[in-house]
Amino acid sequence: MQQLTQKLGSGDMVIQEIPYPQVGKGMVIVKNHYSIISAGTEGSTVQAARKSLMGKAKERPQQVKQVLDTLRKQGPLQTYRAVMKQLDAYSPLGYSCSGEVIEVGEGVTEFRAGDKVACAGVGYANHAEVVAVPVNLCVKLNDTSNLKNAAYNTLGAIAMQGVRQADMRLGETCVVIGLGLLGQLTALMLKASGVTVIGIDVSDSAVKTAVDNDVVDLGFTRNAAGIEGQIQRTTNGHGADTVIIAAATSSLDPVNFAGAIARKKGTVVILGAVPTGFDRDPFWYRKELELKMACSYGPGRYDLNYEEKGIDYPVAYVRWTEKRNMEAFQNLLTTQKINIDYLTTHEFSFNEAPKAFDLVVNKTEPFIGIALKYDYSKTPKQEKIITNEKSASGTLGISFIGAGSYAQGNLLPNIPKKETISKVGVLTNSGTSSKRVAEKFGFNFCASNDADVLDEKTNTLFIATRHDSHGSYVLKGLKADKNIFVEKPLCLRESELTEIIQEQERSNKAVMIGFNRRFSPLTQAIRVKFGDGPKSMIYRVNAGSIPADNWIQDLEIGGGRIHGEVCHFIDYLTYVSGSMPVSLSAQAMPDVNGLNDTLNVLLKFENGSTGVIAYYANGSKSLSKEYIEVYSQGSTAILNDFKELKIYGKGKPSKKKLINQNKGQKEMVEAFVNGLLSNGKAPISFNEITAVTQATFKVLESIKRGGEQVEI
Repeated sequence: MQQLTQKLGSGDMVIQEIPYPQVGKGMVIVKNHYSIISAGTEGSTVQAARKSLMGKAKERPQQVKQVLDTLRKQGPLQTYRAVMKQLDAYSPLGYSCSGEVIEVGEGVTEFRAGDKVACAGVGYANHAEVVAVPVNLCVKLNDTSNLKNAAYNTLGAIAMQGVRQADMRLGETCVVIGLGLLGQLTALMLKASGVTVIGIDVSDSAVKTAVDNDVVDLGFTRNAAGIEGQIQRTTNGHGADTVIIAAATSSLDPVNFAGAIARKKGTVVILGAVPTGFDRDPFWYRKELELKMACSYGPGRYDLNYEEKGIDYPVAYVRWTEKRNMEAFQNLLTTQKINIDYLTTHEFSFNEAPKAFDLVVNKTEPFIGIALKYDYSKTPKQEKIITNEKSASGTLGISFIGAGSYAQGNLLPNIPKKETISKVGVLTNSGTSSKRVAEKFGFNFCASNDADVLDEKTNTLFIATRHDSHGSYVLKGLKADKNIFVEKPLCLRESELTEIIQEQERSNKAVMIGFNRRFSPLTQAIRVKFGDGPKSMIYRVNAGSIPADNWIQDLEIGGGRIHGEVCHFIDYLTYVSGSMPVSLSAQAMPDVNGLNDTLNVLLKFENGSTGVIAYYANGSKSLSKEYIEVYSQGSTAILNDFKELKIYGKGKPSKKKLINQNKGQKEMVEAFVNGLLSNGKAPISFNEITAVTQATFKVLESIKRGGEQVEI
């Protein structure tokens, strides 16, 4: 299938073949008939991509700060990889489309193949021949629906949410500032509701379009003489009941002008991308104006449970969700209560999409809505795409399932370049990332489904997906007799762990987990110095907070931070002690979200060693993240953030200091690959991997039991 992509670094925009999307749980696969280009949102993205690096930096000061922070903590190599990953990536464009359902995923009951639908969502409703969309970002259409108009789905829902935030009554007056695509839709809905609409824009043509199509009752250009007085006369001297700002600008003029034309105790709704640093006097303060923000499509936006899991809000408590806003917009179109035929000023075939974006960026002629039309007579094929014609002839055939930021920064670059190693296939949730990773790192193909990367040419599978899929992919790999490298955690359910143990015993294949810290050169120095005798150990982690709505904190998807990260530190103490964990107790600090991400864990090991993991999400960001102390037989090691090691014993302390932080990722990947090539074994024993995983489950059990000691 074909998709429109752009590179953030160069601004290059191409239509290219990418793998057919995977039909995940709660997803529908849609063959696009139309998609709509948003001149505001997408236009700014394309313009930014075409700027120089300095221009990009000026537009994104917050991201520059993140880059500098990464440079300080992780050094130039990791920073370079992180930046280049973003700049070299194929970024999909588009977020509003319509078409026909061709496949539905597990648990989907409201859609079936052949249904006409409209879709929404950045990263979902792309400019592509085929898209995969969650059920709550997809609405069913009537058979008679005009699919070109229906493709305005996202923009219609955004406009409707702005109207709902305005909460206007019949006969009231609303001023809409900004008569681009979003402003036109907003004005149409307001007028259909019996509201008197005054439209304002800096563009003469935008105002003329609104007036000529009876979208507004009155229209003015922003620089029209006496505009405030005319609004006063129209509203009988009161001022506008509500002002909706649908413009996109860095200027403060819209929000200050809104204060000037609104009535006392009126409302101003921010729908577009404008700054809100208004002047307190003379209008906002004296009129006691109310400022409201309209959040995109409506309730449910940015909620993982709603958008990804498909969990709806009860209609009795949340009447208008983002999906219901979309449905209401489509109903307005079907019943012809609003007519948006005039909005599509330009239509291009999908193959001409780059030309359409040139029009958006260069503004060579006036436009409002730009539609892309697809050749929907084509039958999409689920087949892998060849990215490297060189045959996979090495004794070690490696494929990847999942290849996000961590994999691209720490796993893929560190696979040794040897003739005995072949890079076979890549499969990710995003066809664009699959294609780019396969090209950049020299894999033979990017895949459309699991079977492609589990064929006979692959004997070693790297799994770097979201945590909830680790266990199932490990099992699939072992059942297909593949060696496995899985990013932590091994799995999220004890039942999966039991199955994995049984399947590994059957296949006798190597299983490796991404516990990289034990491979750090400074960790190796500690092991050499202290050997296998009993030790007392402290591992303090200044983890920092992660919002409760982040996927990592979701127990079903990310497993929480104990599964996602504390397992690292249990493994580290297991390795340094030279012994298996046998029991533990854990207590977490209570918090309102029940995240269990500020906790202490006390571990006991077979050889008598003890270890404390102090994992804190409530500390200062200025403090280093990881600090370790090891005590044994009169000697002490202090390791600070994997950059500096001091060992105290007799005489003067020994010191080792690295220029850059080294958490052992490179050494870990090399040890795994070289181990397979030499003896077919992983550098961490399977017993250690399962013991640490079991201990992670026991941490949660101990917390639930009030810190009671539990056996592992």
